[in-house]
Order: sequence, then C-alpha cells, then structure tokens
Amino acid sequence: MKKHIDIIAQDESYNNLSTFTNIEAMNKTVRKYRDIISASVSRSDVRGRLIALLEHLKRYSCKQIGVSYMSKNKIADKLELSYKTVQRLVKKLEELGMIRQVFMKRKKDMLQTSNAIIIQPIKEEVSNKTPSKVSEKCPAIKTTSVSLKQNIKRLNKRKRTVKLTSANFIAHWVPKAFSDFTSNFYSKAETIQEFWKVVKQCNRVINYENEQRAFTTEQEIHIGIQAFKEFVMKIKSGTKMIKGEFAYFNGIVNKLMDKFYFDDAFMAI
Repeated sequence: MKKHIDIIAQDESYNNLSTFTNIEAMNKTVRKYRDIISASVSRSDVRGRLIALLEHLKRYSCKQIGVSYMSKNKIADKLELSYKTVQRLVKKLEELGMIRQVFMKRKKDMLQTSNAIIIQPIKEEVSNKTPSKVSEKCPAIKTTSVSLKQNIKRLNKRKRTVKLTSANFIAHWVPKAFSDFTSNFYSKAETIQEFWKVVKQCNRVINYENEQRAFTTEQEIHIGIQAFKEFVMKIKSGTKMIKGEFAYFNGIVNKLMDKFYFDDAFMAI
C-alpha cells in the first residue's frame, strides 16, 4: 500500500521542520549522541559508521538547522558505503531516537522525493524520584537574616562582574591568523569564535578510531580565511542570507572543503 504524502519539498516546509534555534545547540546534541553511540554500540565498524553518518547529517543540516534532505544514494557516495548499508544505518539512528524521517513529494509532479532527515533534540530526562516530604516542624518559607559581611561580598562580586563583562578577549582556541583577519570586519569576540566553530565543525572526521579529521589545523586556517573573504564579498554585494550569516558561511566552507579534499597539491601541505 502506497504511503500518503502531504508535505511538499520546499524551503518553507524544511523551515517548519527545523528542530534547533542555532547551530551550537545542534552541535551539542550531536556530541551527546556520539557519546551514546560509543557507549552502547559494541561493534566498532557499526559504531564508526553510525557516527560518520550522524556527522554527515549534521554537516548538511545548517541551512534549515537540524534538517537535511540529501538522498540516500548521495549519502552512500559521500560516505563510500552501499545504499543498503546507509538504509540500515538510518534505521538504527531512528531506533535510537536520534533522527526521524519525513516523507516528501516534489511540487512540480507531486511524486515522492528524498526524505527529510531531522536530527532530534535530546529529551530532558525526567527524574523518577518522589519529592521529599517537608517536615511539619519546618515552615514552608524560611527567612534568613543577611549579615553585613555577606552584603559586602555580594557588592564586591557585582563590581568584579561588571569589569569582566566589559572585556572582549578572543578565546585561545581560535588561531591568531584567523582572528586577526576576521577582527578587521567584526569586533565582538563571540562572533569571531562562532565563525571559527563553523570551520571546525565542517572539517569532518575520517577515522573515528583515532579522531583523525580531513584537514590539518594549518589547512583549516587557510580554508577558513579564504571562505571568510568570499563571505565578505557576498555581504558587500548585498546577498540576502535568509538563514543567517553563520549558516551562509557554513555553506561556503563546505564547498571549499569538498573542493580542496580532492586537490592533491593542497592536501600535501
């Protein structure tokens, strides 16, 4: 029996299916899922492939955050696996509650097209503990006197907080070459750090046994700076970034990494 498909494959539908408000939230969820897979899946080959698939889905879920719609054939080509293997891996991630699939149809002919694969946010754990009973001897609301010494400590803490929040230092894990270049265009440390996070997350893991990534740090910096140059040119030309600056920058970095990965001269650097 054929499945009845209601959702049309278009940007509006993918936007409605988005499960995260920002890329960092999605990244944190995927990191937790990776830990769960590492702890629960015994076979090393299956474990590595599940993590590789999850990382791949994350990488292509930045336009509509949490939603990807690449066909399983293309995923199989990217991961160098068979179509059947990708099907089994997707089913396993669904069983683990990490993703879900939504059937889609094309607008032009209303025929089925590639499913949308949605990374699911982690459900908050509900504690099974019953709340402890309040002793009848103790009042429900307990008032405490605040000493002069405590007040002085609070005032000092506020003063320290004000001084610290006015500082704008870039984190040590952002390479100096990248921060020096991007600081010509952005002054906030948080913004520059977020751009570097995009570069790091696009650099996919190619060996999950030793956490080896496709590019070295030096290559990451080169790609990051070149991507940022293209990004600045797009802003100056008035390009509309519907999903935001970081999502657009993510797309540029992805394309450059796909290009350079097959550049023997660059990979030899």
